[in-house]
Amino acid sequence: MTADPVSWLMIEPGWIVVDKNGKRVGKVKEVLGEREADIWDGLTVSGDYVPAEDVAEIVEGRITLSR
Repeated sequence: MTADPVSWLMIEPGWIVVDKNGKRVGKVKEVLGEREADIWDGLTVSGDYVPAEDVAEIVEGRITLSR
């Protein structure tokens, strides 16, 4: 059973981030965007910037990258 996708607005610091093969690459440190305008720029993951377009899937507690 797989989890249902959620909005970027649900992402919280500490969520696990994995690459496209499922290998853990770090944890979300910060969510970057403008909540009021629903504009999502990306994340910082273990100190590195990850642009929103590099995110393939968001489910509660886990972000999967497209690379």
